[in-house]
Amino acid sequence: MYYAMHGDSGAHEMTTPDSLPLSAFRILDGRGHGARQAWVPGQDVPRSEGLAWFHLNYADPKTRDWLLRSELLSIPVAESLLDEETRPRVLHHGEGLLLTLRGVNLNPGAEPEDMVSIRLWIEDGRIISTRKRRLKSVEAIQARLEAGHGPRSSGEFLVMLLGLMTDNIGEVIAALEDNMAEVEERIVEHKDARARESLADLRRQAIALRRYLAPQREALSRLTTEQVRWMSPDDHFRIRETTDELIRHIEDLDAVRERAALAHEEFVNHASEQLNRRMFMLSVVTVIFLPLGFLTGLFGINVGGIPGSGSPWGFAAFCLGVALAGAGIFLIFKRSRWL
Repeated sequence: MYYAMHGDSGAHEMTTPDSLPLSAFRILDGRGHGARQAWVPGQDVPRSEGLAWFHLNYADPKTRDWLLRSELLSIPVAESLLDEETRPRVLHHGEGLLLTLRGVNLNPGAEPEDMVSIRLWIEDGRIISTRKRRLKSVEAIQARLEAGHGPRSSGEFLVMLLGLMTDNIGEVIAALEDNMAEVEERIVEHKDARARESLADLRRQAIALRRYLAPQREALSRLTTEQVRWMSPDDHFRIRETTDELIRHIEDLDAVRERAALAHEEFVNHASEQLNRRMFMLSVVTVIFLPLGFLTGLFGINVGGIPGSGSPWGFAAFCLGVALAGAGIFLIFKRSRWL
């Protein structure tokens, strides 16, 4: 029997306007189709020869009570499915697997790095999933089941869910890389003074995604070594491929972080260069006008004996002398290649 759990890092909150129903129950017929059945926690579970999938909101008190009292789950497994802890993990318990995974938050108005957690308990013949907020990957599986192209077994369900979650992660990282390239261009061409804010936001997103996805890589790597009878060799192969894809996405995140660091260094160097150029020009102006200020101060004192004080051409001669002195200093700077 199979159980699958979805945690609260990226599905619907009960308080959100677009929150999902508190519970959903489907019977997967093994041919890719799974119609939704009328069932709520506390009622008798419909009997069926197909694969039963319970998709629940663990924040609902009725769901919590049903999970803890149900004979379908042991108490430790039920408590793990209700646990607020969202760190990715994989535990082999009896004939089933207990997993906690994370996906990017693709809900409207949400930040992708505000991760959506999903918890799964899987055993032969039954899937139970719990969530608190909306998870796009789960909705995609539900849509495929409605169209008759969904998973045909518990192992295939797990493989499909992991693949969809990893694909969504890849899309977010690809968008992050595109934004990084745009910011790099703006910084290199010095077109946008606000590029630094965009760069800081990209670095924050990359760091947050990297921090949340690194443990998931470890969880999937462990999953590839778990041997349970309801997972076929093809399921193991596809999980290994998904794990490799996730590793590549994390490497891409590392590359984005490195590019962001280099872009920030380029931005700082450009700002320092501009500041140094302006300080140099101020220094040149100061050096040119320092002797001129000395002369004007000297000739401005109110004592007798100032040269030219009795001549009508004295002021004009003084101005001419100051202009020549300034021009001489400028030429000296020019010949010394200081300008």
